[in-house]
Amino acid sequence: MLISLEWLSDFLDLSDITGLELAERMSRTGIEVESVENIGKDLNNIVVGEVVELAPHQDSDHLNVAQVNVGSSDLSQIVCGAPNIKQGQKVIVALPGAVLPGGIEILESTLRGVDSNGMICSLQELGFSDSVVAKEYAKGIFILPEDAPVGEDIVSYLSLIHI
Repeated sequence: MLISLEWLSDFLDLSDITGLELAERMSRTGIEVESVENIGKDLNNIVVGEVVELAPHQDSDHLNVAQVNVGSSDLSQIVCGAPNIKQGQKVIVALPGAVLPGGIEILESTLRGVDSNGMICSLQELGFSDSVVAKEYAKGIFILPEDAPVGEDIVSYLSLIHI
């Protein structure tokens, strides 16, 4: 069973303990802790973005071209193939220079003749197991709440580091 330290902290005061310390204490009481994962430890240059404009890709029947506010002065143009992307959504954006789990480096690129300056991500692309991703997001990008602050580091926003 996977349990989030963030979720546990909704029920317990864990402000003075790390995930590793909690796992050790639980093990001493007879509760087996198989492993402790820190999904956010190697993630950087990944932010909250807002899809400001969305248009079909001129040379594809399944790609879209999104203009995304990532908190800088200019919008970032990103080509995205997720079936659940819509204008107005808050999404997870890996900016050029980000490295995703598995060593996938995000670069400025051209997809079917259209520049793409980043990647709109699913939770799986950040390293989450399929078993913890809600069914509505299993085949597409993860949609953040409307109040997610544009430009905020996603590791901080999703509380992915607690070890």
